[in-house]
Amino acid sequence: MPHPPDLNALRAAAVHRLYTLQQSERLTRSRIIGVADAFGVDPRTVDRWLANARANHGIYQPSGRASFVLSPPMLDAVARWRGNATAAWRELRAEGHPVPSLATFHRATNRSLTTGMRAGLRAGEKARRRFDVAGERQRHHRNYAWETDHVEASVKVRIEGHIRKPWITFFVDCATSAICGLAISPQRPSREGVLVAIRDAVLIDEHHGPFGGIPTYLRVDGGKEFLCATVTEALGVLGTEIIALPPFTPEGKGNVEAVNGAIKKTLFAGMPGYTHAPTLRGNKPVDPDQPLLHFEAFVEQVLTWVHHWNHENTLKGLEDRAPRQAWDADPALIDTVTAEDLHTYTLERHGRPLTINNHGIRWRKRNYIADWMHGRVGEQVHLCFLPHHDHRVELYDPHTGRHLGAAVMAQQATQEQARSLKQARRREADRLRAQLKRAEKNRNQRYAAATRPTPPTPLGVMPEEEALEHLRTLDGFTPAEQALPDLIQLPEPDAALTRPLDSAPHPTTHPKDQP
Repeated sequence: MPHPPDLNALRAAAVHRLYTLQQSERLTRSRIIGVADAFGVDPRTVDRWLANARANHGIYQPSGRASFVLSPPMLDAVARWRGNATAAWRELRAEGHPVPSLATFHRATNRSLTTGMRAGLRAGEKARRRFDVAGERQRHHRNYAWETDHVEASVKVRIEGHIRKPWITFFVDCATSAICGLAISPQRPSREGVLVAIRDAVLIDEHHGPFGGIPTYLRVDGGKEFLCATVTEALGVLGTEIIALPPFTPEGKGNVEAVNGAIKKTLFAGMPGYTHAPTLRGNKPVDPDQPLLHFEAFVEQVLTWVHHWNHENTLKGLEDRAPRQAWDADPALIDTVTAEDLHTYTLERHGRPLTINNHGIRWRKRNYIADWMHGRVGEQVHLCFLPHHDHRVELYDPHTGRHLGAAVMAQQATQEQARSLKQARRREADRLRAQLKRAEKNRNQRYAAATRPTPPTPLGVMPEEEALEHLRTLDGFTPAEQALPDLIQLPEPDAALTRPLDSAPHPTTHPKDQP
């Protein structure tokens, strides 16, 4: 059924029309009676409305019914009793405050406090926020903006003999709701997990799928692992602007919050060890001996769910399309970076350059070695590392920034890495030995064999023409640039050709001077 019209607005418009006619001396009694019939009132009532408009400069302002309003002490009493108006009314009446009836006090409380404010008084800020209204952002195009957040899995899994709840870090594209990258950590994520998720989100290859690239904006919450110097520098090099949202504002990143809520309901709820499963009396689990998943199996199921979300799950916000369909239909260009260059952007750098010694690179009381270090003892390098991954570091030239190579911890080097180190040392020794032999061989001058009595000809000497050509090449000599136009005389012109006129002026002679 259609909503009833707003009689107050209609009454104000009708009275303003009558006031305008009265000012132009065109108001008749029949018009007043017509308005009275339309509102079902007596014409004298319309006269009172018109008098009210004349007193307020043409604007009808009816005087409303007087209502009771809570005083500040009454509002404080309602707040002390956590929004319980009845308990506040009883306290005020017991203390001798003039209070109206209980029903009037309840109506006044409802007028003074919104539903969200009353819910906040009862259960706190989290309950009040459920009554907030959040707008909807424009989706723009793919890779225009991403959102990221951590979610704690509502599932207990086995991790090397311990029972823990893993954490997942998602990077979601706002235009297509596609999960571009993620990282799963056995413990609460740090900046290391964020960097791993960034690499997984940016790369586009057969392992990471078609989703990825470099976003223009990245919305994050106030988590310190998202706003640390390492993550900020890595995204700054990529040209991504970080938008730090106020804390506890899930409506600011609705896309990633939707992914967090969906994985809880559609995946975690069906796993063994679900922490929000129904319990028996005394909060006892229904099946306390159920086998828990191992971490590897948990990761595999999460990746399967992500593939289903991206390729098969349809969303109303995407016009009943899957994120993969929306991604492929978006014509926006994708800016990406290669895997070889990406690792330089998502690593944390040690402060000062380190020197290569006979044991490799000494850092944090550990030695790091690599096969390419042979012959570089004494050189300085910059060390970059992934936080919490001390088994491998990346080394760079401190002057040019060129990537020299990776180095592994000497105590954790595999047999293959140790074998590669020995082979590189032997190759370096063989290279030096070959260079010395070549130098000694060239030291003794050798001559060509002769069949006639001619001076000995040293081997390796260039012929004269070849030597001249070689010198011309070294000096940048080109015959065309060195040609002399007057060196060769031009032939005499043919008698049949017409000679050009002489444009030089001749001295004028007077007729008397002619013989």
